[in-house]
Amino acid sequence: MAAPDVLDGLAGHRVVSPTPELVADTVATWIATQARHAAEDHGSFSIALSGGSTPRLLNEMLAGPQWQGRIDWSTWHVYFADERACPPEDPASNYHLAMTTLLGRVPIDPAHVHRMPADWADLDAAAKDYSDLLAGSLPSGSGGAPRLDMVLLGLGENGHTASLFPGTPALEVRDRWATRGLADYEPFDRITLTYPAINAAAAVGFMVTGAAKHDALAATARGEVPASGIHPVTGTLAWFLDAAAAAE
Repeated sequence: MAAPDVLDGLAGHRVVSPTPELVADTVATWIATQARHAAEDHGSFSIALSGGSTPRLLNEMLAGPQWQGRIDWSTWHVYFADERACPPEDPASNYHLAMTTLLGRVPIDPAHVHRMPADWADLDAAAKDYSDLLAGSLPSGSGGAPRLDMVLLGLGENGHTASLFPGTPALEVRDRWATRGLADYEPFDRITLTYPAINAAAAVGFMVTGAAKHDALAATARGEVPASGIHPVTGTLAWFLDAAAAAE
């Protein structure tokens, strides 16, 4: 059985699946439903993507034969939760991952894909540019923050999410929607959405797989790590876990 100090302490809705593949399929169903509802409500669907191994599996599933034809990609407007300071063609880039596994394989209007310009020499200027883009292209949500329909997040073994790393200045930013991040592994320099931008979203979903993430989940439930600061103000929060991460 799942340890109560992990699952019972996590805010939001929790879904535990036996394998990472089933986690990805569950999240694909969730995204498709949310996208359809958003399009019916206001004619479009805005989503911020994250990088990492678990989103890769999800992206490839969404672009595959099971899901691609079941989604109206014309309504999608794609943003990013964070980005590494590297060129967009660099394999380390979250944009590169998204393009090669999903966005380049489905009929999304390229004008609807909003890359974080983390390859700029001036990352402060790049973060301000992205913050202004969010404010100018999305409706206003809680506290005046731009309101994304969905933010997809992962969880690092140290409890970071997006590029909100422990002990870094990005955790304290409240008056901007994107800011510089600083990782504790290479590439160190980042751009990341801030807490206000993430917490203004209509829906936030965490994908967490693997036994190595179990301790980070426990720390999140105890309020000890950056991921603990994700609490959508007027939106929903969902955790999609595999059995290994949930210690089942």
